[in-house]
Amino acid sequence: MAASASPTPRDAAVARSTPDPAGTLAELDAAARNRPLSAEEQLGRGFALRALGRPAEALSALDAALVLDPEHLLALLAKAATLEALGRRRLAARVYGDALAMAPPPGRERPDLTQPLTRARRAVAAASSALEAELRAAVGDAIEAEEALDEALRIFAGSARAMPQAPLLFHWPRLAAIPFHDRDTFPWLAELEAATPTVAAEMEEAVAHDWDRFGPYIEFPPGVPTNQWAELNHNRAWSTLYLWRDGRRFDEACARCPQTAGLLARLPMLHQPGFGPTAMFSALAPRTRIPPHTGSSNARLIVHLPLRLPGPAGFRVGNVTRQWRMGEAWVFDDTIEHEAWNDADETRVILIFDIWHPALSAREREAVTAMMAARARWFAAEGG
Repeated sequence: MAASASPTPRDAAVARSTPDPAGTLAELDAAARNRPLSAEEQLGRGFALRALGRPAEALSALDAALVLDPEHLLALLAKAATLEALGRRRLAARVYGDALAMAPPPGRERPDLTQPLTRARRAVAAASSALEAELRAAVGDAIEAEEALDEALRIFAGSARAMPQAPLLFHWPRLAAIPFHDRDTFPWLAELEAATPTVAAEMEEAVAHDWDRFGPYIEFPPGVPTNQWAELNHNRAWSTLYLWRDGRRFDEACARCPQTAGLLARLPMLHQPGFGPTAMFSALAPRTRIPPHTGSSNARLIVHLPLRLPGPAGFRVGNVTRQWRMGEAWVFDDTIEHEAWNDADETRVILIFDIWHPALSAREREAVTAMMAARARWFAAEGG
């Protein structure tokens, strides 16, 4: 390469793997005496200087490349690796974090970036873990009794991410993003939990005699992107028997489970024509995982009551993971990312139904109902 020539991106890639870093550096420095170097050329200088055992000078060259192109992924990765070589691992992790923020997700990166991005993720995870330990020492014993404080600490350390509400359909602003709601807000939970043996018995009868009526929970029509649901789409590994669905009562299923239906009718289910209530037995097959997802509206909350727990099974909402226990229900916000898994060798079954968010007034609930019905009519006018 002549001293006056401007290296292309391919030239820079060759410079990074050249067996003659001294020659590459001499050529680029000669070019710099005649004109400003490009970001790719500064990157090439950085790689040459690192190969020559001059990391401090390499860092300056990489900073120069990033001044010209602040979002240059390879320059960010190279800078972080150079900081590591200088023993500045905490700063390296911050730069690696910047690189990861703009990098493709794992498995979608260019093959030549797989190794450095894997190294970046490991470095960020290690630094976050070390910082988390430092923060825990600073906070002291107070964190033991404060779930929100523990979550705030992990987010601040970088070992967890903030989990906002992300409803797919309707969002009521200014409702707090609370993964699991305080039991004291729902005094009727005691009646629900006390009925566990009765509801479980009716569920077992339904499984024994009406299993064919349990259908796949995920049923995307042809032509619709399945995204994370490809494995479970039209798959009875996650199947349901509806007692109510989008406000419609399934009389035959309710007749099969009369005490469960009567109990649900007494509870404050979400009554919203065309949208609620929805109540169902949800069966998850052995060794099956429901992928992370969010629900449709934060104007509602979701209730779970476990009915059959054959072995290890768990549930995560946001940054909070809980294990089901027989006789214990919970209320959660399904517009916060959540997932479930059944690691047992038998099917796990729970009762699921929706309720209004208790923070909404009667007038606000009426407005939500009116808005969602109007939207449905608006799309239906064109067959949507």
